[in-house]
Amino acid sequence: MRISEYKGFETGPIRPPSEHASLLLRVTRNCPWNRCKFCTLYKGETFSVRSKEDVKADLDAVKLCVDTFEEMAGQPHEEQERLHRRLMSQLGENGQFAYLEALDWYRAGMESVFLQDANTMVVKPADLIEILEYLRSLFPQVRRVTSYGRSHTIARIPDEMLQRIAEAGLNRIHIGMESGSDTILTLVDKGADKQTHITAGRKVKAAGIELSEYYIPGLGGREYSRENALETADALNQINPDFIRIRTLSVPLRSLLYKDYQDGVFTRTDDTDVVRELLLFIEKLDGITSVVKSDHILNLIPEVDGRLPEDKEKMLAALRWYLDLPEQDKLLFRVGRRTGILHSIRDFNDDDLRETVVRLCRQNDIHAGNIDSVVTKLMNRFI
Repeated sequence: MRISEYKGFETGPIRPPSEHASLLLRVTRNCPWNRCKFCTLYKGETFSVRSKEDVKADLDAVKLCVDTFEEMAGQPHEEQERLHRRLMSQLGENGQFAYLEALDWYRAGMESVFLQDANTMVVKPADLIEILEYLRSLFPQVRRVTSYGRSHTIARIPDEMLQRIAEAGLNRIHIGMESGSDTILTLVDKGADKQTHITAGRKVKAAGIELSEYYIPGLGGREYSRENALETADALNQINPDFIRIRTLSVPLRSLLYKDYQDGVFTRTDDTDVVRELLLFIEKLDGITSVVKSDHILNLIPEVDGRLPEDKEKMLAALRWYLDLPEQDKLLFRVGRRTGILHSIRDFNDDDLRETVVRLCRQNDIHAGNIDSVVTKLMNRFI
């Protein structure tokens, strides 16, 4: 693990959709595992840890910006311009990046911070605690500090140290479980097995930290679709995370998983296969109080969203609605959702929106014989 040299304020390439209003604070660069076959984000990049001094310097830059924004409030235009020039001079050569990040965060209300990149939990606990305490000292109004974390890493952190990290201010962790099937986890080179996911999830919950677990329907192809649903539901039933976030599989051409499809390791699922898998998955979630979130553009049915157990039947009804559609209506709904014309099941019943999708299919010759390839291309735009 190489310790980085300070290069000024930085932000990484990704954050969860739920962190859209958060300050992005880069604690590490890229991913320490970087072998998952379905992910292309960090391939070819070197992992490094930014020093705690560098991260604190980033926080100082944001604090300087925020203090200046507050000083500018209510001032005449000329005074605001003077204060802006002073700020940019104080920030230095790389200051534009800190300024833009701080400005977005200031306008969003400064309530949450997301620690980047792929696995902040790999940082030495004492250093992470120091960063968190410094963050909280500068911005005591922050309500939530969140990070991605690998199960393999978290499972190795002593319980008392994870508790200290929570006390220092980390109060939500996102874990990419992806699947609870050991077969699938091995095939996609996830670097963690089902039991490790369960152990890590329970440790996070025991430390009093909110937990988001991610599930990828379709990850096992048609061969392991049923296993993906059953084993993942079983693992999550044993964890009872605060959030279960659905991320429908998309397979970019440059991914290692795409080669597995070419080699016949997996047979690719289509939207209807994924909906069937999701139906089984939701059916098998039992005895937990998690919130299921369909908060990503790749998910076909956004109504698979609600709290368990009270919203379970509502989510199942949305999935059954799609499966009961005539095949041509399934095609229209898929195209409408993947192009952004339709945002919900309700939109499908809007005559004008539906006619727009019909015209689009006619103009582009989209039909049952090519719908899967069309959807694949549309989905890969977002990866």
